[in-house]
Order: sequence, then structure tokens, then C-alpha cells
Amino acid sequence: MKKYFSILICIISLHALAQDPVKDKQIKEAQEKEEQERIKEVLSNEKATETRELEEVRRKKDSVQSTVTVVDSLYREDQFYIGLTYDLLQKRPDGVSQNSFSSGFHIGFLRDIPLNKRRNVAIAIGLGYSMNDYRQNIKITEVDGKPFYEVVNESEVNFDKNKFSLHYVDIPFEFRWRTSTIQSHRFWRVYTGFKLSYLLLNKSKYVEGNEKIRIFGNDDFNKLQYGAYISFGYNTWNFHAYYGLNSLFKSDAKIDGKSIDMNTVNIGLMFYIL
Repeated sequence: MKKYFSILICIISLHALAQDPVKDKQIKEAQEKEEQERIKEVLSNEKATETRELEEVRRKKDSVQSTVTVVDSLYREDQFYIGLTYDLLQKRPDGVSQNSFSSGFHIGFLRDIPLNKRRNVAIAIGLGYSMNDYRQNIKITEVDGKPFYEVVNESEVNFDKNKFSLHYVDIPFEFRWRTSTIQSHRFWRVYTGFKLSYLLLNKSKYVEGNEKIRIFGNDDFNKLQYGAYISFGYNTWNFHAYYGLNSLFKSDAKIDGKSIDMNTVNIGLMFYIL
């Protein structure tokens, strides 16, 4: 009997030991700690991935900004131009006057070459085209195949139209100063320079009632023109003035035995395009 009682006591003791709350708590804490470590590891991996992604995005952004900065830092200004002018004849012979509106049209490309780091001081050389239309009272006809010139007295003769038109290819060379920056294209500018012009085509036209006289390729016009000019202004609007340094006509072109030693002054507006 005692033997069975002892066995029963052992079984109950073992069962009590198996149900020890302290032991259960330790096991539970160990499991919780293990779970927390696993969660920390997952979060750490996710954070590392996010960090790498952010660094990659930042690197790409910096690369793009760097590229833009390099491009912008080499900017050039005002490489295309369009001009409209009023053309005046200087040193006109006695009795010669201009009538109606003598106009000029100018268009071309200028290669901007900055000279300093800020790029607000530059030189430019270019290629362009210009057409100048002079309306006046010099009647040009042909006598024995040669041009003949006479002044028409407008108080006695009421002609309908009288003009000569000159078409040039231009080579401008200029010095440039401006207040431009990389960020802004609205700025003050002062451009001054020298222009060579080669005559491509010339024609004169006189209309008086049924009389119409047209002459093309008059050899009395100087093939080469040269002069100084200046353009200055702010943003879109720029005043432009050109002064021709030589005569439009050769010395062989004469009125009443005197050479037609006229030069031109062009005044108007110049518009620049990047």
C-alpha cells in the first residue's frame, strides 16, 4: 500500500512540476523575444531597402541637376536677329529728295562667343541678308546701253513710283555687353560692331502713267558696302542704327557731271532670338 501511495505522490509531483507557471513564463518570454528579434530584423531589412532606394533617387536627381547646370553654364545669347529700319540717304545731290517710306529688312544668324565666366561680355560674327528699298526722285534710264541719271522735279512731274532696291548678303562682327543670367533672358544689352555687305541684286523702277522703266543689275552700284552700327535696348525692344561709310554708287554714276556720292543711314528696331 505504501508503495502505491509513493508512486501516486511522484506522479502528482511530476505533474505539478510540468505545470510550473515560472517555467511557462520563461518560455513565453523567450518566444516573445525571439518574435521581436525577427520583427526587428524584417524592419531593418525594409529600412535598408528604402534607404538604398532613396539614395538611388537622390543620385539620379543630382545627376540630372548637374547635367542641366553644365548645359546652362554654357548658354549663348541672341544668335538670331530680325530688323526693320527706315533708310535715309545722306549727302544727296542738289534737288534730290526722298519720298514715301524707304524701308529696310534685315535677318541673319550671329555666333555668340562669350569672353568671360559670367558670359555677359562676348563677341559675335555672323551671316545675314538685307533688303533696302530707297524711294526718291532720281530717275534712272539707259542711254546707249549705259545708265543715265537725272533729278525729277516733283513740282512739275507727278510720277507714280520711283525707287531702287538693293539686296545684300551681310557679314556682321560685333562686341557685346549684356546683363543676362542663366535663369533670366530679360536683360539690357548694348551691341556695337562693323558690317560688310556684298550686293547680290539691284533693281530700279520708275513709273509715270504709261511709262514704266525697270533696270536690273546696274553696274554703277558699289558691290561692297561697309559701315558701323549699334543696337541697344531691353528684352524685346532694341534700337538699331547703322551708318554706311562708303557711297552706294561708284564714281562713274553722275548727275550733271557730279558723282552721286550718297551713303546710307538706317534707323529702326532689332529683335533678337536665342
